[in-house]
Amino acid sequence: MLRCRKSEFALPPDHHYLNCAYMSPLSRRVQAAGEAAIRSGAVPAEIRPADFFSGCDRVRELFAQLVNAPDPARVAIIPAASYGLSAAARNTPLARGQNVVTVHHQFPSNVHAWRRLCDAANARFKVVRPPVAGAARARAWNEAILDAIDGDTAVVTLGHVHWTDGTRFDLERIAERAREVGAALILDGTQAVGVMPFDFERIRPDALICSAYKWLMGPYSIGVAYFGARYEHGVPLEETWLGKEGSEDFAGLVEQTDRYRRGAARFDVGEAANFILIPMFIAALEQVLEWDVSNVQAYCRALSRDLMRDTSAGEAEGQGVEPVGHLFGLHVPEEVDPAALHARLRAQQVFVSVRGRTVRVSPHVYNDRADLDALRRVLTESGVLTAVV
Repeated sequence: MLRCRKSEFALPPDHHYLNCAYMSPLSRRVQAAGEAAIRSGAVPAEIRPADFFSGCDRVRELFAQLVNAPDPARVAIIPAASYGLSAAARNTPLARGQNVVTVHHQFPSNVHAWRRLCDAANARFKVVRPPVAGAARARAWNEAILDAIDGDTAVVTLGHVHWTDGTRFDLERIAERAREVGAALILDGTQAVGVMPFDFERIRPDALICSAYKWLMGPYSIGVAYFGARYEHGVPLEETWLGKEGSEDFAGLVEQTDRYRRGAARFDVGEAANFILIPMFIAALEQVLEWDVSNVQAYCRALSRDLMRDTSAGEAEGQGVEPVGHLFGLHVPEEVDPAALHARLRAQQVFVSVRGRTVRVSPHVYNDRADLDALRRVLTESGVLTAVV
């Protein structure tokens, strides 16, 4: 079991920051990497051609190791999840009468690109709502997703957990069903990868897309996308010179080619070798791997257990879907104004997110029991300590 790592972060001592699903704080280690990177930029003559590739390749290797993916070369460097999702949508054929299956209140980045694709193809954007409330909700929602995937489904796209309340989706069964009908499985791992074990070889998604600034503990404006064989010959969103074959030879760049480098480098964002963000991201990924994702999840579950036990979150156990400890939602009763509640929490230096009528709680290894106790006090005083949705 991990011990609390609060000392490895620069969070103010009076802050109860339970909001990693919003944005992770940068650890001192990641800050130091960024500061060193900024200083190195003062002497550009020391940046060699190989440096345009080595940092990106290190990110590819670390992410592939984190998710047990077979080929680091299939990892692309992206600026945001929306970029990776748009690249997947651009390269996924969709015909009239087919459908794209997703879940209700999906994160907008995983909606807009697919809805545009459906509109252009006269296809159906199929949104699966949770059919019931209460302890059986997660199991019933998973069954409804499986039922929605049919012979006309071209794409299934969702996350490992729902970003507003932590509902856990059974990716192995969903992936199996998608393969049965020949649908592409596109996963937004932003709210799970780095804090929940993910085995690429077991799930075998066609694309796994993650922003860095949440559970991967990295900086904003960078992320990764693993593109499988389905997208091996895809057309990128932009034609970057770094994504072309032979780009390592700077002297030879005058001889231009349209051939891409092997793997997913074709999908890299322009200036992927960002000499500040890449070193920070490397430091973050190395830290996550050292902590071990299973240990991080166990720490979050242990920290959240008492609060979840006092609500209906604990009832989800034994209902076919185990609740996660790093992200869960507390329903705000109708008589309570969510905005006023959010303001009251902030006034007590308790930082969480409000999404709709859900208080989203998302602890990490920098949190301790005092943080959860502070949250409990405000929720109890406000009459909100009711059911996890």
